[in-house]
Amino acid sequence: QVQLVESGGGSVQAGGSLRLSCTASGYAYSSYCMGWFRQAPGKQREGVAVLDSGGITGYADSVKGRFTISKDSAKNILYLQMNVLSSEDTAMYYCAANRRSRLYCTIDPRWYDNWGQGTQVTVSS
Repeated sequence: QVQLVESGGGSVQAGGSLRLSCTASGYAYSSYCMGWFRQAPGKQREGVAVLDSGGITGYADSVKGRFTISKDSAKNILYLQMNVLSSEDTAMYYCAANRRSRLYCTIDPRWYDNWGQGTQVTVSS
């Protein structure tokens, strides 16, 4: 059974940091496009960061220079290091896989077909 489980969310003050983790089971996620996405109340789900099977990354403009996506292939874990957080980063964060693509990963969430349940990140100012 393919499953993605996020963890690491929580409450933090503006300027702080959090590291999200996404543990994959059921397949070698590192062979596909993987990404982090978020959805704030009343807003559409948006792409935050993506990582292809070759290690190439892509980021939304709003998080460039503050967030870093990475993976531990041996442990089958995807990470999102988030620094200099602001209230605008408050959202439910999801990891997802696009099992139809391995390279040139899009940051558009509509292309991702396997999703975790999400982890809440709340940043207070």
